[in-house]
Amino acid sequence: MSTATTTGAREHARAQGGTIVEHMPTVPASPGLTWEETIPGGGYASKRLARGTTLRITDVYGDACVSVLLFNADEPWERLNVADTVKVLWQAYVGAGHLLLSDQGRVLASVTAGAQDRSDTFCGTSTLLANTERYGDGTPHGPTPAGRELFTLAAAKHGLTRRDLPPSISFFQGVRVGDDGGFTWLGSAGPGAVVELRAEMPVTVLLANVPHPLDPREQYTCSAARIEARLGEPATDWTRSPEGERAFLNTADYLNARGIA
Repeated sequence: MSTATTTGAREHARAQGGTIVEHMPTVPASPGLTWEETIPGGGYASKRLARGTTLRITDVYGDACVSVLLFNADEPWERLNVADTVKVLWQAYVGAGHLLLSDQGRVLASVTAGAQDRSDTFCGTSTLLANTERYGDGTPHGPTPAGRELFTLAAAKHGLTRRDLPPSISFFQGVRVGDDGGFTWLGSAGPGAVVELRAEMPVTVLLANVPHPLDPREQYTCSAARIEARLGEPATDWTRSPEGERAFLNTADYLNARGIA
């Protein structure tokens, strides 16, 4: 089909509507879901989620490494604070039951499923410089994109810039800290591994699926992750720890003042 004329270009463009692309959002999402998408290795995604939404992330083939950033959807200068998430709750290994805290001491999301030995709060995601040195390219549209470059694209869709990006948490690739302070990469959680996050306030979530910075494999190795989100109810059990209860009280105070709770 020639695209040399307006008519030909129009017909060609319309013909693409029937093309099946695996790594694209399902629009509309399947019944019961508010978001359904497959993120390829080297890909990213983002969405604004309502309070109470459960976000389920599945490592389809066993080589995904999904880095996560969270922002207050209404006031995005409030964002995930990995340091507070670790130190306030006295646990560096994030798994089921952990709270993801903002820099305002509020609960952006709870981890409702996921293994502590396959998460990482230490290393963040890959950078342009590191990927360029290791793979020869780290640009977002190149063959080996860096996580921070993909986060920059995702952030732009929500009016945010590179300066708005804090350190991220990653899932499905584990890291342990030794007695000497060094990091040991534990590898994959395996095919079918799942992480679930429940939004405890309206949030914007950014996801980048790229190889872990400590992955020793020479090739850029990262497989697809499946995203499914469905509406639900926020947490009601706030008493797992004094620190967690305080964070939920801070969240309730914020939401009540805005008529959200």
